[in-house]
Amino acid sequence: MIAGAGVLVVAGAMPWAVGYVTEQQWQAVTQEVNSAQPFVQLQTGEYRRGFLGAELKGSLRIVNPETGEPHKVDYRGYVSHGVTGSLLDFEPAGGWAPEGVDWFPDALPKLTLETRIWGTAIVELVAPVMTITDTETGESLNSSGGLARVEISDSGSSAEALLVWPAVSLSGPDMDIRISDIHMEQTMAHLLGGLWTGNGELEIGSATVALTDGNALTLRGFGLTSTSEARDGGARLDSRAAIDVQEVARENQSYGPHRLVLSLDNLDVQSWNDVTEGMSELQAIALQQETTGAVQPEQQLAAMEKVNRSVRDLAAAGFSIGFPELILATPEGEVQGNAVIRHPELTGQQKAGMLMVMQRLTGEMNLSLPVALAENYPELRMQLAPMVKQGLLVQDGGRLEMKATMRDLMVDINGVEIPLPPLL
Repeated sequence: MIAGAGVLVVAGAMPWAVGYVTEQQWQAVTQEVNSAQPFVQLQTGEYRRGFLGAELKGSLRIVNPETGEPHKVDYRGYVSHGVTGSLLDFEPAGGWAPEGVDWFPDALPKLTLETRIWGTAIVELVAPVMTITDTETGESLNSSGGLARVEISDSGSSAEALLVWPAVSLSGPDMDIRISDIHMEQTMAHLLGGLWTGNGELEIGSATVALTDGNALTLRGFGLTSTSEARDGGARLDSRAAIDVQEVARENQSYGPHRLVLSLDNLDVQSWNDVTEGMSELQAIALQQETTGAVQPEQQLAAMEKVNRSVRDLAAAGFSIGFPELILATPEGEVQGNAVIRHPELTGQQKAGMLMVMQRLTGEMNLSLPVALAENYPELRMQLAPMVKQGLLVQDGGRLEMKATMRDLMVDINGVEIPLPPLL
């Protein structure tokens, strides 16, 4: 009986403990988001925690990376404390639509965050049917509604994402854009810094751009698959992405399939992470200069030096990058190609004497396209004619061929040697 009473006391006290943990988790998430990048900033102005629930108010500040223009959205949240976790329900402070405007005729969107005390969190957006019309420009945005869901586990080191959106369209005086059957799945595991491994798939049933003059371009069966795998105990990273389009339709003609495969192999994880961090710092400095105009030259030089040093370290560790497969279907025949650029792994002595990255780069590229493709399209023929004249494209039967190799700062294209400037 005493044990039963103890259980009841513990169970009764759990919502308070869960509420305390939830507040700490929210503060940690806010700090992590704000420190990871400068473009999306979370601010919590007020967090009032009670026994069974809490209320919070704050703002979301989004900065346009190109212009530096900020956009601020105030939000409010309502928290329900349970025995093992909490449910946070968010909405814009001014509501999901401006006063007097009915963007959501059937129901309002629902944005929630479900947390567990052992470090699992699920962010979910359930969007209903939406219609937004701008009477001044004549533009309208229509959405069937959809689901977006991200599940974070292992204290933030693993994540799974899901997006299902049946249809969305944007209409205006000049063109209409329609996209249907959007489906995306992604699994991620944290590797180092801003690097993650995992697999992802994005599928789009069709996408159409229609102009008011009657011309339209439709892509059907778009697919993007990506994979990133760590090896050698997490010291090396291989990444691969494949883009497929089953059919392209335009002016009563359709052709396909098309395929492009991109690859990054044997990347040194520490150096690659340093490169991405350095580029993020340079981007943040450029944004700061755009918005405030106050940037210390030493800060910019330090970021540039970090990028240069990490690029040298990345090259010295060895890598390869390229597109091993390119296939474009046209009515005149297939355009085919592949390319790769490599840098060998250097010894410590070789790295110490390394003057530039480009010096040891090697590579190959092959490109083949139908002669009829150039003959039937005057604009393309004008672009290819100088290359044919210089011997960079050589006719072989009914095709134009390019075979190129790179070594010792020299590119050989069909026997024509072109020196490369020592840029890197």
